[in-house]
Amino acid sequence: MKILIVGSGGREHAIAWKVAQSSRVDKIYCAPGNAGIEEYAECVNIGAMEFDKLVAFAKEKEIDLTVIGMDDPLVGGIVDAFEAEGLRVFGPRKNAAILEGSKAFSKDLMKKYGIPTAGYENFDNAQAALAYLETAKLPIVLKADGLALGKGVLICNTLEEAKEGVREIMLDKKFGTSGNRMVIEEFMTGREVSVLSFVDGKTIKTMTSAQDHKRAGDGDTGLNTGGMGTFSPSPFYTKEVDDFCKKYIYQATVDAMAKEDREFKGIIFFGLMLTEDGPKVLEYNARFGDPETQVVLPRMKSDIVDVFEACVDGTLDQVELEFEDNAAVCVVLASEGYPVKYEKGFPIHGLDHFKNRDGYYVFHAGTKKTDAGIVTNGGRVLGVTAKGEDLKKARENAYEAIHWVDFENKYYRHDIGKAIDEA
Repeated sequence: MKILIVGSGGREHAIAWKVAQSSRVDKIYCAPGNAGIEEYAECVNIGAMEFDKLVAFAKEKEIDLTVIGMDDPLVGGIVDAFEAEGLRVFGPRKNAAILEGSKAFSKDLMKKYGIPTAGYENFDNAQAALAYLETAKLPIVLKADGLALGKGVLICNTLEEAKEGVREIMLDKKFGTSGNRMVIEEFMTGREVSVLSFVDGKTIKTMTSAQDHKRAGDGDTGLNTGGMGTFSPSPFYTKEVDDFCKKYIYQATVDAMAKEDREFKGIIFFGLMLTEDGPKVLEYNARFGDPETQVVLPRMKSDIVDVFEACVDGTLDQVELEFEDNAAVCVVLASEGYPVKYEKGFPIHGLDHFKNRDGYYVFHAGTKKTDAGIVTNGGRVLGVTAKGEDLKKARENAYEAIHWVDFENKYYRHDIGKAIDEA
């Protein structure tokens, strides 16, 4: 088989690494890819939003299956563009990717079908939102309706903060057109857990649980980022929680989308909050999480290409999804100043230390190959992942491995997976 992966981050590197393990695959392409992905795939200089060029490339190279890693092309309708040309593609169509593309849509869907989530109101007028805040309970959560690179969520502790947040999102357009509408929802407390799942339109099979760390600084301080690290499995995701979610959240979401004539095939990422009143949905994503993928896929035993194809063909119920009985931790090495302002172009040293080391991985997020070698090319540069027999050992291994690699302005959190100690 010939596979094309669309994307350029750590998530796509992890997908390429996993796809390369399949005995069914002869050739992998990645558009546009990055310096790390080149180890497994031929990188092609086509952007993720250049649908016509991607379709033409897939036809020219006779690609058997295209895997979409990123949210923007999915929400923009890349799957529809491929299917219109008779090409096989893994991911939800545009009318299903709205599950991530519009937070207002997903909140209304959950309300309509009784899927547990926080109380909320949707607004497309800033003055109405500001008026609503006058009587709202604090703290409160503001969410830009559309895609915002994981950064369009503001937790506001005071009325003034909340009003400023409305102005940033709806009037100053800090997140662009994603802020034309916004969701104001009640603040929930509890443990956050991420659960990724494969879906074929009717059947859903969940992967192992994970937990992300969104804030830039230690102790969950600083600005929201795309994710500074993650661990898997979550010790807080018990069998009792799993049973509840299977009954009231996972299948219910797939069935709700089908009833709305928005058949979902691909990945549904469930962001959950384990509240005192039980698990509730914080958010949906319509693709693999980043950096959750970097700890989930190294623990996956099944052939991922078999699972991709089963989702496309509607035969997921016939596939066994298996994961190793161990743990993994990923620590993101970022550029100092991320997510606001940072420098790029610094040489990266020590990448060879990860070669032939079982249970240790370095996934490239923002890197570039130059004549001077591989250099930094983004805010999140590398995701260093390590496995262990349990979470404490995996965490110890990951923090050992981050010292094998170095670049100027290297920055990372020191407390990824620290919650493990409290479990």
